[in-house]
Amino acid sequence: MNAVLPPEPAARAHPARASRSRRPLTLLLTLVTLSALLLLLGASVGSTGFESVLRLGFDPLAQQIIWDIRLPRTLGAWLAGALLGLAGAISQGLFRNPLADPYLLGSASGAALGGALALALMGVSLGNTSWLARLGLTSAAFIGATGAVLLTLLLARGVQHTLRLLLAGVVVGVVLSAARDLIQVAHPNILEAMQVFTMGSTAFVGWQACLLMALLWWVCALAAWALSRLLDALMLGEATAASLGLPLVPMRAGLVLALALATGTAVAHAGLIAFVGLAAPHLVRSMVRVTHPWQVWLASLMGGVLLLCADILARWLIAPQELPVGVLTAALGGSYLLWLMHRRSLAGGL
Repeated sequence: MNAVLPPEPAARAHPARASRSRRPLTLLLTLVTLSALLLLLGASVGSTGFESVLRLGFDPLAQQIIWDIRLPRTLGAWLAGALLGLAGAISQGLFRNPLADPYLLGSASGAALGGALALALMGVSLGNTSWLARLGLTSAAFIGATGAVLLTLLLARGVQHTLRLLLAGVVVGVVLSAARDLIQVAHPNILEAMQVFTMGSTAFVGWQACLLMALLWWVCALAAWALSRLLDALMLGEATAASLGLPLVPMRAGLVLALALATGTAVAHAGLIAFVGLAAPHLVRSMVRVTHPWQVWLASLMGGVLLLCADILARWLIAPQELPVGVLTAALGGSYLLWLMHRRSLAGGL
């Protein structure tokens, strides 16, 4: 007579599955911890090295450097990266393309055009503007990014057709970039300021900007998380997503709005930062395999870590001078993608 053995517990029967279920939470906690450590490091690194930190307790000038310059800049760099990482996760899920980046809808070109118009009208440079002029420049860049996305939606006749939306974004980006170049030709005095904007910089981020970015990041992240079911459904195809009974048009419109708002906010405050929105979701997928409710949060945190690392390196490598952070992210991100392509080509036997 054969004895009937009791079933094994789920965790013992499938240890690999239980381990996989813990990986997203482990990565989340790792990214949060790493972000906190980088925030402390970023507040300590600058043109004067660690000297300001050592004099923090008794030197009013050192306190001003830490609290009014380094801390808001460091937090602003993390928030801008988090917004771009979030936008990258939305973009790659929405367009079902791992090479999609947050700038596909023309928001970067629109923000640059808005910044060029503001600089031409104000006749000032980024280095000596008052806080009111900087607020006007940020507002103009944000309005330009939003206008570019609205123009893309108008040309694409809504959000129903992903391919038409993608093509419209490319066309809008090219046209608005040409308009920005014409403004720079007509007003050569803004060339230096526009160069800082197009190369990316977090040097002009203050506490007000941090507050605004934090608020909009939270709004966009919650919206993307709430609508992430559509991103998971779209991975199975448009017809499958429609058969699941999801309201595709309003959900896609909400995701496009979150994508545009996150990208426009980051570009308006930090300029054009390359590869963060593209590389952050890739790094998350290389570490864990998760659905989009996890992906949007993890990619956002990864984007914050990436841009903050790049900003600290940009301040430290050639101190007391600094590199444009957008150039550094482009160099590091491009190298990472080239290595990734090389590895995949070897794996595929190409």
